[in-house]
Amino acid sequence: MMEQLPSGSWNKISEIAYKCLHNARKNRPSMGWVVKELKQALEVQVLYCSTMDLKMEKIGVEMIVHEIFTRLPAKAIGRFKCLSKFFRKELSNHNFEIMHSRRILSSLQKKLLSLKDNSIIVDNIVGGNLEADTSKTINSPFNVHPSFLRIIASFKGLLLVCNERICCELILWNPTTRRFKFLSDDYFNLNFVLNSDTGGMYFDDSNDLKVLHIKRYRNVVNARVYSRRRESWRMINSLNITNFASLHYSWSHGIYSGKTIYFMVSNNWFPPGERHIVAFDVFSQSFSTLPFPEVMEVNHWQGHFLSIARKLHVIVVGWADGLFADLFKFEDETWIKVFSFNKPHIVDYLERRRRTNIIQDNKWLITSIWGDIVEVDLCNESFKYLQHVDDYSGPKGALFIETIVSPID
Repeated sequence: MMEQLPSGSWNKISEIAYKCLHNARKNRPSMGWVVKELKQALEVQVLYCSTMDLKMEKIGVEMIVHEIFTRLPAKAIGRFKCLSKFFRKELSNHNFEIMHSRRILSSLQKKLLSLKDNSIIVDNIVGGNLEADTSKTINSPFNVHPSFLRIIASFKGLLLVCNERICCELILWNPTTRRFKFLSDDYFNLNFVLNSDTGGMYFDDSNDLKVLHIKRYRNVVNARVYSRRRESWRMINSLNITNFASLHYSWSHGIYSGKTIYFMVSNNWFPPGERHIVAFDVFSQSFSTLPFPEVMEVNHWQGHFLSIARKLHVIVVGWADGLFADLFKFEDETWIKVFSFNKPHIVDYLERRRRTNIIQDNKWLITSIWGDIVEVDLCNESFKYLQHVDDYSGPKGALFIETIVSPID
């Protein structure tokens, strides 16, 4: 490959790569500098290509696209698409989208989108905590007031949003690229119902983006899947979850981890304290149930799913001689306690209204599926562990990563 590259272009790309991999973050170049230098290197390659009558495929484009471009921020990718038709094609295909999102997912820097009363705010989350003075206000691209929006799920930079103003229609939205899609409403006679329905997102084995929608109506539960590629819904087998069709059960939103979407299901009416974890395998498209940690057998408890280092975790809050909050990890088909949080306390309505973000000042808000909200403080141990959080959501807010994954095929 080196023989096919002009020396000036190869040296420039090597210089950029080494600077981007510097151990000290403060010594790494800014993204503006990276974009500018890569453009210059690519211009040398294009000139060399035309002079030597070579195709772009022969001058190391695969290395540039797969090893360099997949490490760039989504907004930089958008600027590179304007460089040429070739790069627009290479950087717009779904395989590149998935590779880029996998690389970006390992970064400690995430974004927190918060739905305020009159605005939508995006903050930087670095190492599990909100970075000061990074707030940006963005506009809703679908002309819906923020007070009518609810976040159902976050996946690969996409948000599944419910618009309560118009029959709770579902919207796929990428806040980074500002692209969105209203999902077709031909799948049910009734649209998404916030208090009884739930859902999640995933890629199948053919890299088709899918949206799972679980609907309960008159003690009947149905599960259907939307295909981005086909732009249509189809019903799937939901026999394993028919026991949880009653509205006496409360379902959490789905969280994706390890080719599975997990839901927490609880019935605090009859029998009291009944609880389950429902798992949806995205390849077999089948449902199953998982056991709870023994500590969850205490009454009264609540749980909150999150993904850390791509593994399923749950924060369990309960009463045992006082309020407690413990973090558990699901690994090798068993639950392992990681640590206990310091000073958990229930957040009342007025305090909840004053609180601006679900992650703020080394404190996290935990929401139960029954609506209670608990705040936990992060000590050194918990802060270090939680800096690798991948997916976390709360009242009117959710983490996401900046990707170029499109809601439109």
